Amino acid sequence: MSRSNDERWRSHFPMRERQGVSPSLLDRREAIAELGDALRDLVEQAAATEAPADQLRQVTANVRRATRPLTTHQRERARLPSADDLLDGVRMYNPVTGAGSGLAPPLRIDLVDGVAIGTCTLGLAFEGPPTYAHGGVSALLLDQLLGYVVSATGRAGMTIRLDTRYHAPIPLRTPLQMTGRVTAVNGRKSTAHGVITTVAQPGELLVEATGAFVAPRPDQSRRLFGAALHRSAADPVAE
Repeated sequence: MSRSNDERWRSHFPMRERQGVSPSLLDRREAIAELGDALRDLVEQAAATEAPADQLRQVTANVRRATRPLTTHQRERARLPSADDLLDGVRMYNPVTGAGSGLAPPLRIDLVDGVAIGTCTLGLAFEGPPTYAHGGVSALLLDQLLGYVVSATGRAGMTIRLDTRYHAPIPLRTPLQMTGRVTAVNGRKSTAHGVITTVAQPGELLVEATGAFVAPRPDQSRRLFGAALHRSAADPVAE
């Protein structure tokens, strides 16, 4: 399935019609995604390597040198990344879906007939029990997937509960598939259910979760996110 860049970068369903993206912003997002890909490769290779101590220290020195230029262009905690667009669902550094995140697998999500379908592969950096993914990562993936499908209903909310059931461990370096759908809506509260399987064996359930999400009231949104949500769209950093 082909994906446009804006779909590839989305962490939640857009809350408005797609907006035009300037060439400079598009180029910066591409550069962020390229750096994110390199960081993920570094993390995976570091988790898998059996290199001797002297080589590890040489790599450490190289990484620290490469990091220095980034420290001169830092945003404050209360500011959104200039490459993000909340209303269009773009969060470049989301730790689950973000193309620019060195932490993300990353999870890719599509919406088909109201069902969120996610795919990813977890590398050795996500290991918990030997050769299997850490259980907390499963919950992280499902929380993101369910939040995405809830946001597609126009009732984007924050997680207030996530009940997770583990049927079998999730194998590493194995293509995974997730599906999630909204099962109930009651005012500002939405409930969704999702599962994780492997792509090769979609009938064998590994993990499932039911999540409850509540859309914050306007006053709650202002209190929690006010500084970030009111960043000027004309901020020159965004260009």
